[in-house]
Amino acid sequence: MEGNKLLAALCYFSVFFAPFLFPIIVYFVTKHERVKEHAKKSLLSHLIPIAIVMIAFGLFFIFTIVGVDGWIGLPFIGIVVGGIVHVIVIVWNVIKGIQVIQEAGGIYE
Repeated sequence: MEGNKLLAALCYFSVFFAPFLFPIIVYFVTKHERVKEHAKKSLLSHLIPIAIVMIAFGLFFIFTIVGVDGWIGLPFIGIVVGGIVHVIVIVWNVIKGIQVIQEAGGIYE
């Protein structure tokens, strides 16, 4: 069914309009296992850049509390790395969305 294929592709394209909300809703609403699989993969890919930035800030606060000097730039490095990873994730999601649209329709029926 074309609707399931489009829904699976929209999970990846949702990185532009509702990165967390749309895949979660699709995951819990749809009954099609292939679409659920794509919703889960796209949600995880949307969480990667945020996790990197949060880890960098967490390490910064831990190093600050422990008293390790020289880690003042860690949050900024985390933001830069998170930004680069975010661009990579956006490109990956667009590629995966296009691949889902181009897949044979039989597995979505």
